[in-house]
Amino acid sequence: MGSTRILLISGSTRPGSTNTAALRTFAEIAAPDITTELFTDLVDIPAFVPGDEQSPPAVSALRRQIAAADGVVFCSPEYAGLIPGALKNLLEWTVGTADLHEKPVAWISVAAPGRGEGAVTSLRTVLGYVGATEIESACRRITVQASMVGADGAVTDAAVRAALTESAAAFGAYLSTTKSSREL
Repeated sequence: MGSTRILLISGSTRPGSTNTAALRTFAEIAAPDITTELFTDLVDIPAFVPGDEQSPPAVSALRRQIAAADGVVFCSPEYAGLIPGALKNLLEWTVGTADLHEKPVAWISVAAPGRGEGAVTSLRTVLGYVGATEIESACRRITVQASMVGADGAVTDAAVRAALTESAAAFGAYLSTTKSSREL
């Protein structure tokens, strides 16, 4: 059985993002049999145009990354009470081609307590609409403050790393089980 592949998508385009730092850390602490890939081209995804028959190169690359992944983990900030437009745009490109249909997904929210609910709700709504399979046991609300991020862009806080480890383990276990059953 080959390595389990997870695509990590941050909804933030901001340098030094705590959302991206959480995903970098997720990649660091994932089990050895898990290969992760951090999607870094969110700013390159053009505006979605319904009915456009040609996928722009950045969208074609995204689709290949999603297809190669056994699952996708999202971590997104909240802008104006919802997920950022750039992430919503990325997800809109997956609707007509069903790129995420039945694909196992999880989300991580790094917002401070009492914040970020709109982003989680809107992300879950869109993921449900595209038919993704949310793995609730891997979804987490884990506060990450900028002061918890080291110079390498990963989270240094032990409690946050432990919570991300739990999320990675739950997602990896789900993917491993479903992958094993598909290969039988």
